[in-house]
Amino acid sequence: MSFNDVITQWDEVKLRGLFQSVTDADVRAALRKDDRSLRDLAALLSPAARPHLEAMAREAQRLTRWHFGRTIALYAPLYLSNLCAADCVYCGFSVRSENKEKRVTLKEPEIRNECEALAAQGFESVLLLTGEAPRAVDPDYIARGIAIAREYFASVSVEVYAVDQEDYRNYVAAGLEGVTLYMETYHRPTYAEVHLEGEKADYDYRLDAIERAGRAGVRKLSIGALLGLFDWRTEAFWTGLHGRYLQKHCWQSALAISFPRLLHHPDRFQIRDRVGNADLVQIILALRLFLPEAGFNLSTREAPELRDKLLPLGVTHMSAGSSTRPGGYATRGKEVLEQFEIEDFRSPSEIRDLIRSLGYDPVWKDYDRAFDTA
Repeated sequence: MSFNDVITQWDEVKLRGLFQSVTDADVRAALRKDDRSLRDLAALLSPAARPHLEAMAREAQRLTRWHFGRTIALYAPLYLSNLCAADCVYCGFSVRSENKEKRVTLKEPEIRNECEALAAQGFESVLLLTGEAPRAVDPDYIARGIAIAREYFASVSVEVYAVDQEDYRNYVAAGLEGVTLYMETYHRPTYAEVHLEGEKADYDYRLDAIERAGRAGVRKLSIGALLGLFDWRTEAFWTGLHGRYLQKHCWQSALAISFPRLLHHPDRFQIRDRVGNADLVQIILALRLFLPEAGFNLSTREAPELRDKLLPLGVTHMSAGSSTRPGGYATRGKEVLEQFEIEDFRSPSEIRDLIRSLGYDPVWKDYDRAFDTA
């Protein structure tokens, strides 16, 4: 059974009714459990759970410390290219965004410059990103970028367009540890409305991509929905559903969840289902209680004050000192097109000190290839 078969059993009409039917007693019962079901997840995401956020936070903190200790791993995004052939109406890289800044693809010496700049700041984990341009920025180029980055960092992940299983296998051979792939929205009609052109418009191919990565031997699989495209409760439920499916079918890979929230967007797009801060907190807490062993990633999309408050609620990985434009650390200037505006401009050292001040240990390196061969 594919994940598409699974998700169709939990359509938005069924979930809407489920969320509204949850009682206070249902929420309390879900909080008391150790092994939570899908219906418990729905209860924790429901309106009835909002008065219980404090109790959920205590349990989320307990579970996170049990599975991860008091550690927060630091990573940085490194954009290789902003070329894009897709028309995703919410994205600054979109082929029809009408942005005038430069479109560039880093050459190998420039990739090295960026890696050296990040390594000098202490990073041991990097996330390589590109736009959706598989013909201009092909899988061979991405594999070379992985191999270069692997010379500088203990852990290399990618957030790039969906590819075939053989391509993911080649990435692993080049030194890849992780794949981050947001479905953006699991709601098929909304997906079609916001992805108008390019290979990314193929919902099914993208939906199955992260499982292909797992079958290819990728060690860490990171998923998430772009919050703001569709009803957040439903998207969060589908994300949890997807996460549990991957834990069963790709059990040799570790699972991680990200919580990208739409805050900035092109003028032609308006956020339809805006997600407030309390909504984001509820999503993180509910998913932590449902997926206690999953890593939770928090990016610089969010403002410093909110990131500081979210950190103890289940976060295990944070980006720092981020740039969302190719060459943004050492090679290029602000004339190059960025994907989106970040909110947290603090340096890696400031984030490190912040983590320590909250009683946690900043970790630059939490994985080594030696574990694969021991």
